[in-house]
Amino acid sequence: MAEVRAFHGLRYNPMFVDDMADVICPPYDIISPEQEKALKERSPYNYIRLEYSQPTPQDNIVDNRYTRAAAILEKWIGERVMTAEKKAAIYIHDHYFSVFGKQYKRRGIIARVRLEEWDRMVIRPHEGTLSEPKRDRINLISAVRANTSPVYGLYQDIEKDVSRLLELQTESKPVVSMNIEGERHELWVVTDESAISKITALFDKKPIYIADGHHRYESALTYRRERLAGNPQLPSDDPVNFVMMALVDFADPGLVVLPAHRLLGGMDASTLSNLKTKLASFFDVTTIPAKLPGAWDTLDKALKEEGKIRLVMYGLGGTENFTLLTLREVETASNLMPYFHSDIYKKLDVSVLDHIILEELMGLKTVEDPRIAFNFDRNDVVSRVKSGEFQLAFILNPMKAEVIKAISDVSDRMPRKSTYFFPKLPSGLVVYRFDSEANAKK
Repeated sequence: MAEVRAFHGLRYNPMFVDDMADVICPPYDIISPEQEKALKERSPYNYIRLEYSQPTPQDNIVDNRYTRAAAILEKWIGERVMTAEKKAAIYIHDHYFSVFGKQYKRRGIIARVRLEEWDRMVIRPHEGTLSEPKRDRINLISAVRANTSPVYGLYQDIEKDVSRLLELQTESKPVVSMNIEGERHELWVVTDESAISKITALFDKKPIYIADGHHRYESALTYRRERLAGNPQLPSDDPVNFVMMALVDFADPGLVVLPAHRLLGGMDASTLSNLKTKLASFFDVTTIPAKLPGAWDTLDKALKEEGKIRLVMYGLGGTENFTLLTLREVETASNLMPYFHSDIYKKLDVSVLDHIILEELMGLKTVEDPRIAFNFDRNDVVSRVKSGEFQLAFILNPMKAEVIKAISDVSDRMPRKSTYFFPKLPSGLVVYRFDSEANAKK
């Protein structure tokens, strides 16, 4: 199904960059202003200058954040700060990290994948997107003519055929090995044509599921459509028909999916005053003292009970208690959700939270309401409500990988911010530059 190919990746030249930890950066959508400043100070070649170039009041059609990013990329290529792989390659990336005190290793394949329209079911999304982030990425692709960061994709490797081939390719020393902020990255460049052919052939009958980077994928799709509109004879092998992806096995022990807990602030008193009464019309409401020994164990056990749709609320009526909400009638709640969604969607705790509690009972617009924030660390969520920064929090279960696959397989999409794949893929390890690919064929 999916067409996975090698490409002539653009990478930092070790003659200019001794330590890759100085130049990689997080993806654009999680970079804070403070982090941006620190990254720029780390190195004049830090990748943030491409991934997250900032606007200025003087920006115009010929001089703006996107044209500046393009100029920087061309400058670095001209100075050989970044160079293209001489042979087409696929890249194996091992990412070591810890979360909540536990150590993990996640293995991914960085390759280019043929862009497919959603209705073909070759590439399958699981979450909805917003228009503004897509337009930003389209503008960047158009200016730099490159994918600056990979889309995070998932695939099934039930027989472990891909895994065995990757293991053979990682017996040698990695070309990149670095530590940064408690994480470790190792990268192998695979240029052997026979090995590449064997690995990529295994994807011929596999769909790919988007874990993270829906906006990036849709931006690449839109850019390709725009190019095709201008040139209907665009060759099928043109570089714009592909997108850079990092592909991870669904069963990889380092596949960590965290829940996106909801935090609410700026709510008026009247909305909160009668919320408990409104909740009682849909849920069984149980109060659990926050100081109770083993309170989290009690809540975790309740949240994970099969056949029950449950949420934890914190902050209503003070910070002394947690409130456990158990949905009484799934059918009643389902009838209040958009009719076109699947049964799988309507039984997700995040769907119940967004549609029944936030929209129906509280009158919020969950898509872009500025009063709603998201956080994957429940201890931090509780602390921020305790401090008064937020008024209320809803704590969710982590989404299981098989549920993500199931909802993608029925062509449905979860509510926005349903999952947080941790940690984010770094930007700057490899760049898929269209001109590098085109020039390699000449």
